[in-house]
Amino acid sequence: MIEELKQKLHAEVERLQHELNVVLPQEIRKAVELGDLRENSEYKAALERQQFVQARLGQLRQRLSKLSQIDIAQIPTDKVGLGSRVTVKDVKSGSLEVYHLVFGDAVEFEEGHVTMASPIGRALVGKAVGEVAMLKLPTMTRQLEIIQLLTIHVKA
Repeated sequence: MIEELKQKLHAEVERLQHELNVVLPQEIRKAVELGDLRENSEYKAALERQQFVQARLGQLRQRLSKLSQIDIAQIPTDKVGLGSRVTVKDVKSGSLEVYHLVFGDAVEFEEGHVTMASPIGRALVGKAVGEVAMLKLPTMTRQLEIIQLLTIHVKA
C-alpha cells in the first residue's frame, strides 16, 4: 500500500516536473512574443499555473518524505492501524461494514476507504478483534464491534 502510494506520487511529481520545466516555459515564451504583458491573459494564466505547479510539487515532496519515514515494523500486527482492512458490526443494527484505513491525502479514495484522521478512523485505530469502537457522531453514538482485521502486514 505504501509503495503503491509512493509510485503514484512519484508519477505525479514527474508529470508536474515536465510541465514546469518544458511546457510552461514554452507557453510563457509564446505569450511574451505576443507583446504587451500587462494585458496578456495567456502570460498571466501561464504564470498562475507555474505557481500552482510549484506549490503542488512542494506538497508532493513533503508527502513523499513523510512516507519514507514510515516503518511498517512499528505498525501493530494485531490492532487496527495504517493500511488495515476492518470488518465491523454495528451493535445496534447488526449491519456489517468494511473499512480500509488510508493516508489523509491518498490519491484516490475508493469505496470503504477512510482516513486515519477521520472520525471513524480515529475510533477504530488501536482496537483489536472483539473490541467495540465508539463512534461519536453529531446526532448519535455508534458502537462498532470489530469482527475481522487484516493489517498491512498481511498484504505486504
